[in-house]
Amino acid sequence: MILAAGQGTRVRPLTKNLPKPMVPILGKPVMEYIIEHLARYGVKEIMVNVAFNHWKIENYFGDGHRWGVEIGYSYEGGREHGEIVPKPVGSAGGMKKIQDFSGFFDETTLVLCGDAIIDLDIKAALYEHKMKKALASVVTLEVPLDEVKNYGVVVSDKEGRITSFQEKPKPEEALSRFASTGIYIFEPQILDLVPSGVEFDIGSQLFPMLAEKSLPFYAQTRHFNWIDIGRVSDYLAVSLRVLRGEVAQMDMPGTQVRPGVWVGLNTRIDWDTVNITGPVYIGSGACIEPGVTIEGPAWLGHGCRLRANSRLARSVLFDYTRLSEGAVLEDVVASPQYVVDKNGKTTYQGDETTSLRWGDARA
Repeated sequence: MILAAGQGTRVRPLTKNLPKPMVPILGKPVMEYIIEHLARYGVKEIMVNVAFNHWKIENYFGDGHRWGVEIGYSYEGGREHGEIVPKPVGSAGGMKKIQDFSGFFDETTLVLCGDAIIDLDIKAALYEHKMKKALASVVTLEVPLDEVKNYGVVVSDKEGRITSFQEKPKPEEALSRFASTGIYIFEPQILDLVPSGVEFDIGSQLFPMLAEKSLPFYAQTRHFNWIDIGRVSDYLAVSLRVLRGEVAQMDMPGTQVRPGVWVGLNTRIDWDTVNITGPVYIGSGACIEPGVTIEGPAWLGHGCRLRANSRLARSVLFDYTRLSEGAVLEDVVASPQYVVDKNGKTTYQGDETTSLRWGDARA
């Protein structure tokens, strides 16, 4: 089960017109990396709950045959005033909706959020879950004390049995440094505890119930890469990490034409006058004019244009973004409509107070 019905409000404007699982890393949606990882471990049947801009997920992934899996979708919404309106029913509520419809969850189920990249050893996690005869397991990861405020914190005894949760505690109030990664393993009986037809959340409602009832509910502590894109600043940091080659199984596309520089098809680059230091990817149909400087890590989507003597450093440009002549962009995520800096400050086209000069390469 991949949870993909949320709005992704904390990463706007990246998700203004895009579901969060579709936000690209190295040109591929985050959710594609998840599906590839599941397929490597032999997972064949995947349900996805969807709501906001659901058709963008469904059109891209289809029935899943490209990845050797079978994908089904459960839309959460209804008709209001003659229009179809998305209306998520919560992470547990979304699973219950599927279960009420067809009884899909008839065996041990792995549940993941659709907005994080992982390399979890799924086989080992399932083995531990079975050995402990758990009804539910939560995969946790130890985080620095100053970061607990960003996560749901899991409190467990020495056997790993979960006793309580803290939702984004202050560092001085945290009873644990083990964060829930949004990766769960459930037995079918768990869904008997979820009410039908109401909004119901896994972390804030179902899990406290399991702890209160003293059911076999365990935390797993594992060492693995968990790349969570909770905020725009996270997205930029993750993208730059990936470009540096710090994340396994995420390879640069295109052709390497110089050390640390990859390009797509049909690019126009004045190699004699530009100054490019990698790692940098330049997408297909991009144009890099004379005198341009690019300091990696940097990603340029297809159709981008850097005008003469402009400078780009440590940034991600979405498709068809144009940097004006002599302009500078540093430490940002940019699209033809907006620029977001590493602190999350957003500047939109038409803002007369900004000195930033960029636009749409198609114009």
